[in-house]
Amino acid sequence: MLSVSQPTGKELIFPLAEPPQCGEPLEVAPGIMWLRLPLPFRLDHVNVWLLDDGDGWAIIDTGIASDACRQIWERLLAGQLAGKRITRVIVTHYHPDHIGLAGWLCERTGAPLLIGQMDYLASSNISLGPGALDNSVYHDFYLRNGASRETADIVSTSGHGYLRMVSPLPHSFVRLTAGERLTIGSRTFEIMTGEGHSPEQLMFHCPEDSIFLSADQVIEKITPNISVWAVEPDGDPLGLYLQSLERLIHDVSDVALVLPGHRRPFHGLHLRCRQIAEHHAERCDLIRETVRQGSYTVSELVPVLFHRPLDPHQLSFAFSETLAHVNYMIRLGELHWIDAGDVRKMAIG
Repeated sequence: MLSVSQPTGKELIFPLAEPPQCGEPLEVAPGIMWLRLPLPFRLDHVNVWLLDDGDGWAIIDTGIASDACRQIWERLLAGQLAGKRITRVIVTHYHPDHIGLAGWLCERTGAPLLIGQMDYLASSNISLGPGALDNSVYHDFYLRNGASRETADIVSTSGHGYLRMVSPLPHSFVRLTAGERLTIGSRTFEIMTGEGHSPEQLMFHCPEDSIFLSADQVIEKITPNISVWAVEPDGDPLGLYLQSLERLIHDVSDVALVLPGHRRPFHGLHLRCRQIAEHHAERCDLIRETVRQGSYTVSELVPVLFHRPLDPHQLSFAFSETLAHVNYMIRLGELHWIDAGDVRKMAIG
């Protein structure tokens, strides 16, 4: 079990030195089990949380719809979790590592799905909407922002992997909204939402026990992807995300034990929020200094922010995150778009 520590304000505190092995639950607080599930990406795991719900277990997030994750769940349902029923399957947001096995688990256990409406609809749109992954829409989006036709051909289909990693969702769900209270076992959690990484990412705060399940909104060491996509090319998810960090600093105690969607639990939420905000400020500084030298497309800015080689999956996220910073700076009046034939470029002011 994790020990309770006080953050110093200068560094994060990690109450547990090593994470559990994938598929092996570990109690991190009374009635809360930490489970890691494998992912086939550079970020090779997702954190899932099992909460004692009186006569059963509530599950928060599920892993992707892979054989490896299914096998872990089957083993747990027949073993450590067998003495109690699954009461609820709660999903923080629609990304496949969090929602992937929600439908399968609901069908397998008979438990209801609890999720934010916007993320349920986002997942359903990708799964059911015939035009949601229309290659031409994404292809034109990348071309318009300076990608080569070869690059656009590759990255415009990267979203198709979503369908392989997400099992069909239940046709109905229980909607969770910001400001509600959700009682799980002996604890009552305040439901919070955060934008930027997903449309309506759910987070759960128990002030009485100083426990905060942050999903992907706040993670140690890495930052969540903040992206602009073809369906909303002029959106400002970074601005929304930074506002959510300010709300967390205001609403959640710095002594809270943060249970994130990836990597290790920690103390020091306020420091981490400020570190992430500073990271994005530095990204904006890089863009500002680069664009002072002349006009650039989004595609030309990607290697300015991302120095290592990127596979197609990573490139699509890097492209969209670069555009998120550009749109944020345009919203602030620091940059503006100029037409350059078939592409658009940004310039200072």
